[in-house]
Amino acid sequence: MLSIRLDAETQKRIDKLAASTKRSKSFFVKEALANYLDDLEDYYEASKRKNSNNRELISFNELKEALGV
Repeated sequence: MLSIRLDAETQKRIDKLAASTKRSKSFFVKEALANYLDDLEDYYEASKRKNSNNRELISFNELKEALGV
């Protein structure tokens, strides 16, 4: 269980969104947090790989060819 305090503007926005969609405020907070964590995990993984001595790099043209673009 987690409790958070929101500033008035954020609370107002979540209240309005929940009322207009008939979904709970918790639903939107959980969705927002899950999306943020996905992005943050991707960022840290990319940073880790960028700084790795074992990374394998390909050119942009090689990437386009691999993707069939």
